[in-house]
Amino acid sequence: MLRVTDQISIADWELSESFTRSSGPGGQNVNKVSTAVELRFEAAHSPNLPEPVKTRLKRLAGRRWTLEGAIVLRVEDTRSQARNREIARERLVELIEKATHRPKRRIATKPTKGSVRRRLTAKKQRGDIKAARGRVTGEE
Repeated sequence: MLRVTDQISIADWELSESFTRSSGPGGQNVNKVSTAVELRFEAAHSPNLPEPVKTRLKRLAGRRWTLEGAIVLRVEDTRSQARNREIARERLVELIEKATHRPKRRIATKPTKGSVRRRLTAKKQRGDIKAARGRVTGEE
């Protein structure tokens, strides 16, 4: 049982882990030990997640969200398989916890009259400078 919040917890049957060999340098350990963890959470089919959390989670997960509605996290940070499993579960909990917070609605505001006036005077000054860059006539 993976606890996210007081209301949300993920059952072990919803998670599946597979282990592969890590990429990159590391000598013999990399070649013979499967330390990389791929954690798969079937988020779309989870009975423990409310629908609004699922939609926010899909947006937050980005390309880690599969077409089947699962979140796939791959961790190969350390040389220890157990530590990589812990890190993967921690990242999943962080992601779901982040999805539980409702974003504040943005309230559209108008620019102040002073800021509009300052912007327009600055544009006018800049336009005058550029207009003065024309060809020089033979009045000298």
